[in-house]
Formats: sequence, C-alpha cells, structure tokens
Amino acid sequence: QVQLVEFGGGLVQAGDSLRLSCAASGRTRGSYAMGWFRQAPGKEREFVAAISSSGSSTYYADSVKGRFTISRDNAKNTVYLQMNSLKPEDTAVYLCAARRSVVDVTRQDLYDYWGQGTQVTVSS
Repeated sequence: QVQLVEFGGGLVQAGDSLRLSCAASGRTRGSYAMGWFRQAPGKEREFVAAISSSGSSTYYADSVKGRFTISRDNAKNTVYLQMNSLKPEDTAVYLCAARRSVVDVTRQDLYDYWGQGTQVTVSS
C-alpha cells in the first residue's frame, strides 16, 4: 500500500501563487507516475497534471498549461504542483494520485492510490 498526503492548500487572491505538496509513504519502492486532479463543488473530478516516475515527462490539462508546473523529488518521495496566476475557477479540492505507468494519464480509473485532498480557494 502507498499512502498519499497533500499539503499546501489555502485561500489566496486571484493572481497569487500557491505550491501544493504530496508526500508518499508506505510501499513506495518501485516506479510510480504521479498525477494531480481537482474537484470543484458540483463538478466532476478533472485531470490537472501528471509526471512520470523519473520526472522526465510531464503532462498538463489545457486549462492550466503555462500556469501550473508539476515536479517531483524522488529522494523525498514528494510531488509538487506549483500554481501561478491563480484564477477563481481554479478553486477546488486538489488530490494527488499514484499509478505504475503513464499511459492515458488523464484517466482517473487507472490510478491505484489517492490522497484525501487539500482545499484551494481563489477569491476574485
């Protein structure tokens, strides 16, 4: 089992930046690709970004491309989501997830482990 815990959410103003962290523990030996998803009230959960196990490949939703950056520090078993130029429509619970491969990274059903999420609220 792999446990994932997200940190770094909060209340910010439009245009501000925020960095989310996702710390993995448990049976983390082996290669896991990591993804960030978000779910706003009354909306479906959606893909935000993903990164390969080595960090060499990254993937982004069109809505965040150019504003968000995903990265990882494998020595610390931690994945980050740097969010810049935040907009009110970025308001959501952000969840990180882990899986073995990077095939179809936007598909939630292919992720094996999920964190509980951290709330990000962007005021206008």
